[in-house]
Amino acid sequence: MADDTSAEALPTLPTLPTFTDGYVGDPSVRDEWDTRYSERQQLWSGQPNGALVAEVADLSPGRALDVGCGEGADAIWLARSGWDVTALEVSGVALARAAAHARDAGADVRWVHAGLAEAALPPASFDLVSAQYPALLRTPDSAAERALLDAVAPGGVLLLVHHAGMDEHRPEHHAEREDDAFDPADYVWPSMVAALLGDDWRIEVDEERPRVVPEGGAGAHHTDDVVLRARRLR
Repeated sequence: MADDTSAEALPTLPTLPTFTDGYVGDPSVRDEWDTRYSERQQLWSGQPNGALVAEVADLSPGRALDVGCGEGADAIWLARSGWDVTALEVSGVALARAAAHARDAGADVRWVHAGLAEAALPPASFDLVSAQYPALLRTPDSAAERALLDAVAPGGVLLLVHHAGMDEHRPEHHAEREDDAFDPADYVWPSMVAALLGDDWRIEVDEERPRVVPEGGAGAHHTDDVVLRARRLR
């Protein structure tokens, strides 16, 4: 990423489906997450994720994609830090909250109501692709993993953070929803994305570390992160 890149100097992105255009993706996934968000007035802490704040500190702001933006805390923090932010989310309930929080914060964010694989994002267009604890479903063609990689511009960074050890757990029920079985084998984990990185990439961070846990919000019981940060060389 060039040091003199600024959000004001960036060319306009191609037209993307927006929050007001309707949902693009699997309706069952949207409905599942709409239900989860509807069961609570606030699902997450409202604070940006600690790993994002730490890993972005040495990057010059450019164009960022927030994958699975939830109620918008990361996207808003990035926008207020000078990034030109596109935020992607399957839940319309979450996006409505995120947009309201952004208005209150005076943050300008482009909201996209879509699944990652279905969003048809412009390839190689983002200086930062951030996926913080994403619930990306695995497919035989690795569609989600490849969509993450394809979105990163040459010189840009992919930052993927997840709960440590989750990929090794047996199927279990979510603490919040006892009727909802969770099977880690159904989801994408950082090791799967790392396995797809070729000579066009340089891994800058691939480690487990203690999590900076925000107060309140779902998932606060997780204490350690897996952090994958990789730079696209060309």
